Amino acid sequence: MGSLGAGLPYWQVNVPEDERTEECPDFLRAVNAKDKGILSTPDEEYHVNTWPEVQKLILDNRLDLFQRVPSELRRYLEFNWKLKQEYGSVMNFILSQRLRWDVPLMPKGKPFECDEDIKILWNDWPYGLDKKIVHIVVWTKFDLEDDPATDDLTPKARTEIDAFVLKTFGSRVPSDHAVEHFHVMLYDPDPAFIDEITKGDVPLIQKV
Repeated sequence: MGSLGAGLPYWQVNVPEDERTEECPDFLRAVNAKDKGILSTPDEEYHVNTWPEVQKLILDNRLDLFQRVPSELRRYLEFNWKLKQEYGSVMNFILSQRLRWDVPLMPKGKPFECDEDIKILWNDWPYGLDKKIVHIVVWTKFDLEDDPATDDLTPKARTEIDAFVLKTFGSRVPSDHAVEHFHVMLYDPDPAFIDEITKGDVPLIQKV
C-alpha cells in the first residue's frame, strides 16, 4: 500500500473523504489480489509507463504487468459491474452498443478480406501509459487461430495480424508500433488519422 493510502482500506484510497464508505462497495468486493494492490495505491504514487517500457513489456510477453491508474481502475470496475447488471455481460454491451454487430457473428469473408468484418475503436479504459500513446482495439467478426498447446496465437494468425497492421498503420505512423492479439499501441500518432480509422469513435472513459 502506498504511503499516502496507509491506514485506509483499499476501497477508500483515491476517494474524497466525504465520499468514503465504511463498507466496501459491491463492485469492489470480489477483486483479485493484483487489483486490490493497485486500488490501494494513491494516484500520486502510480508509475506511468513510458513508450520504451511498453515496447519491452510486449516484447517480453508480460501483458499481465500492464495496469490502469488506480482511480481509473476503480471507475472501470464500477462501470463493468453496472454493465453486467444491465446487459448480462460486458461482451453483450460491446456487441450491441459499441460494435453494433448482430449475433451470431457471420464474417463475410476470410480473415482480413472484408472491411465490414473489422472495426477499429479506442480502448475504452486504457492502461496507465504516457499520454502520447494511443491505445486502440481492432475487433473482428472472424476468429484468430489459437495454438491449444500454448494458448497463444498461431504463427499464421500473427503473420495475418502483422500484415494487417502494416497495411493499416504502416504508411501513417513509424514502424515501431506494438501489437498483442488485437490491441494496437501507437506513439504520438496524428489525431486526424486516429479519428479517420475509428470513424470518430470516442472512448467511454471520456463519457462516464
